[in-house]
Amino acid sequence: MIPYPRINPDIIHVGPIAVRWYGMMYILGFAASFFLLRYQVKKLSSQNIKAKQPQQNSGCSSLSLEYLDALYSSIIPGLIIGARLGYVLFYNLPYYLQNPLEIFTVWHGGMSFHGGLIGSIVGGFLFCRKYRICFWRTADLIIVTAPIGLAFGRLGNFINGELYGRVTDVPWAMIFPSGGPVPRHPSQLYECFLEGIVLFIILWVARNRVKRDGNLTLLFVVFYGLFRFLAEFTREPDQQIGFIIGMVTMGQLLSLSMILIALGTLYIRGRR
Repeated sequence: MIPYPRINPDIIHVGPIAVRWYGMMYILGFAASFFLLRYQVKKLSSQNIKAKQPQQNSGCSSLSLEYLDALYSSIIPGLIIGARLGYVLFYNLPYYLQNPLEIFTVWHGGMSFHGGLIGSIVGGFLFCRKYRICFWRTADLIIVTAPIGLAFGRLGNFINGELYGRVTDVPWAMIFPSGGPVPRHPSQLYECFLEGIVLFIILWVARNRVKRDGNLTLLFVVFYGLFRFLAEFTREPDQQIGFIIGMVTMGQLLSLSMILIALGTLYIRGRR
């Protein structure tokens, strides 16, 4: 068994104001995503200039550096709102129906990746529609950066000692402060590795090999759903829900839905 590293969740605490590691992880994730997207856009712009690529005739244009601030101003609120509403709807709806004001207390925790993905897609779509920028092409550029944010987010969960794993006797098990006196899987670190590091490598290698706009985004959805589905076998299910069907959790059902939708979309696009 490995001792759980007790890290103070608060970086700075001055009176009622606290800067927490979990919030800092969000900031680091968004910042890393922004600068990596900026790098990709600059590189593509330079390549197009050298190749003297003609203007696209698809009715939309490619993302340029001048629109990056506006893009993130649309995506970030959509992600946060979607993540919160996703948690409310998927994980604890009866409680929030009885306590509707608690929906707005995001500092109490409770964010859903699946809801955040939907919210960010909506925000990105509205942005692309407003500025007549190609949605799928833009989605492919930004989705490559998503695993970085996921990795930071799982590290934040680990520091908070939340979303820990199921009871186990593996040599690297840990006793989490809020998980009782039993050793558990550090499932946050499993997800950090699979959904963050491994998925980033897959997308970064594939980004120049996947030619059709949108397919890289769908590839992300398939692999994230697969990695999340597997990691959930070691993760303790949410206390208020437990297992949904047999040993299957809500996270696994949502991830399986993601995989099926993405594969179905790939099939339909391939037929066309």
